[in-house]
Amino acid sequence: METYLNHPTFGLLFRVCMVEESRELFTTLYAQRLFFLVTTGSNGLAFEPITRSDARHLVENRLRLLRRMGLSKDYEQLQLIHRQTFQ
Repeated sequence: METYLNHPTFGLLFRVCMVEESRELFTTLYAQRLFFLVTTGSNGLAFEPITRSDARHLVENRLRLLRRMGLSKDYEQLQLIHRQTFQ
């Protein structure tokens, strides 16, 4: 399922993956050059900009976790997103 958010400055963001409970990685929809950790809390959404290399590291960690958990469908979907975004 594709998820989108509207950032007040950078416009439409595309969800790359969940990082952990209440934290997700998003990127700008068209250029996929700016990355944000989006935290959902009691005060709403918080956007934290991160570097491309940090974003790649988070996605690779998530891929390792999905593989260890045996979630092959989720792993394959995220692997495709990883290839499209970082290669």
